[in-house]
Amino acid sequence: MIEKSRDNKGKKTAVLFSVQTHGVSDEENESSLIELRRLVKTLGLKAVAMLTQRRPKPDKETILGAGKLKELAGYTGGTGIVEGFNRKSPDKTCDDMDEDYPVGSLAGSGEESSSNDPMAKNSAQANVVVYDGEISTKQLKNIEKATGVEVLDRTGVILEIFSRHAKSREALIQVEIAKLAYLAPRLRASHIGGDRQGGGIGSKGAGETSHELDKRRIRDRISELKSRLVEIRNEQNRRRSRREENFQVSLVGYTNAGKSSLMRKLTGSDVLVENKLFATLDTRVKTLQPEAFPPVLVSDTVGFIKKLPHDLVASFQSTLDEALAASLLLFTVDVSDPDFRSQLVVTQTVLKEIGGEKIPSLLILNKIDKLTTGKLEALHREFPDGIFISAHNTEDVAFLRKRILQYFESNMIETTMVIPYDKGHLLGQLRTKARIINESYDETGTDVTFKTFPEILTWLQKKMD
Repeated sequence: MIEKSRDNKGKKTAVLFSVQTHGVSDEENESSLIELRRLVKTLGLKAVAMLTQRRPKPDKETILGAGKLKELAGYTGGTGIVEGFNRKSPDKTCDDMDEDYPVGSLAGSGEESSSNDPMAKNSAQANVVVYDGEISTKQLKNIEKATGVEVLDRTGVILEIFSRHAKSREALIQVEIAKLAYLAPRLRASHIGGDRQGGGIGSKGAGETSHELDKRRIRDRISELKSRLVEIRNEQNRRRSRREENFQVSLVGYTNAGKSSLMRKLTGSDVLVENKLFATLDTRVKTLQPEAFPPVLVSDTVGFIKKLPHDLVASFQSTLDEALAASLLLFTVDVSDPDFRSQLVVTQTVLKEIGGEKIPSLLILNKIDKLTTGKLEALHREFPDGIFISAHNTEDVAFLRKRILQYFESNMIETTMVIPYDKGHLLGQLRTKARIINESYDETGTDVTFKTFPEILTWLQKKMD
């Protein structure tokens, strides 16, 4: 995988490319490429160009057509030629797309260019190529030959980001499993047909190729890591079962929607807050602050993203389990992102796939401080039941806390009782089991008005008899 850049001078640069197939609109394709640009930025790469081609489907050998492949290689200094790959005629169905990159031929649109030599027309040089999709082993090999630089696909970029951001033992194991599962079918062609391995410890004996040995070692390592993960998850399940009597709120949503900022403000915790994709990979559970009755636990979860590999979703099962254990989900979206509606759909779709669609939820429209008054008013009309906040506004956070408590108080009963002084110990217990609204004292005892749940009220009435 790509090395992390050490300074701006030596910063690695990338050219991004995609294939826009039938049924994919220009807006969808552009949105996906913009998101890929944010991903590579998080990885420490500077994107210098973006290239797209319209095709019925990606070419099974090189993803792009021969002419477009040469144009891509023009940004890397490669030859743009794959030995043994020859198309009878150049592509007639491709066009360029430019988004914030007035670089080389990407300043305009269409196949035509001011130069007939695609190798000469692109002044920006990239040392990494990133494809907005998944690349097969054969495609990876061919594109690297054509461009002469390292090639990553969207999944590889996401996995590398996860690898850098994982901190806890569980997250580190989850990421390693996902990376190994991703790498297993993509072992370099140079490994295939390598030197034969002799018999020895860890080997199946003479006749096994280095490629076969590598694949077996990966399988063994994945098996070992999964065993460790089972132990960790068993402990997590025990901790989760101890929290079942508490109300739980889970922050769910797209990556970089502001979940961690909300977590910090709602709980007073010191969770990491960064303006990066996938800054949070470890699930944290903290108590809503200031503490109130009923006590509420808040969990922060890993963010979702479009085209998130299924293997990676499965590897972060603990985050999904935390969401499924919640009494209330807070769907958090960044309304300053023009694509937030589709991001909300992604989150809802993933949760539906794991059976979380029946869990009650509130829609939190975050980062309203970045909107104009006109846009904010339009969104209020579009989402009348949404909770509009900025995580940086203390009053907004207090309002959200109030709404959370109101949700859990909906089944509570308000009543007034006089607790005799000789049963004053019950008042101390009641303070931990109810929200005290008012207390007054007379000659008979403490006159207390409180809100609590029916079962608590039944318990108190029995104690009073």
